[in-house]
Amino acid sequence: MAKAKRQNVEILNRKASYEYYFVLEYDAGMVLTGTEIKSIRAGNANLADAYCTFEKDGLIVRNLYIAEYDHGTDNNHFPRRNRTLLLRKPELRKLQRGIKEKGATIVPIRIFISERGFAKIRVALARGKKAFDKRETIKAREDKRQLDRLNKTYKVR
Repeated sequence: MAKAKRQNVEILNRKASYEYYFVLEYDAGMVLTGTEIKSIRAGNANLADAYCTFEKDGLIVRNLYIAEYDHGTDNNHFPRRNRTLLLRKPELRKLQRGIKEKGATIVPIRIFISERGFAKIRVALARGKKAFDKRETIKAREDKRQLDRLNKTYKVR
């Protein structure tokens, strides 16, 4: 029997790239229950309010919303529970050193399914942008959009 084709699930935190500069990025595994991974594969997750903190020796993502699975029983998961992230010790040490600097934080950027079928989360060590940096980001985005419109209307055949 042939294997079924895996769906590409990609849940993004679009607000993060507007609010922060990304210094380091890592792909981390997540400790999930059965109904949580089924819900992520259905695309029912939200990274808008999520953030990462260190507890004991590990990195934990807080306030990550994963909707309850539709076909789950009374043993369904809590939507906003804390989830442990799986990273190597050198990566954890780099992140711990990085957040000691002023204005630095760890932000989840996207959730995706790896080739092996595991749910992964991309986290970044980030620095906050100032108001003028945000205006420059908006201006660059609008300029790019304008160029794309011009290229689309004057497409050479």
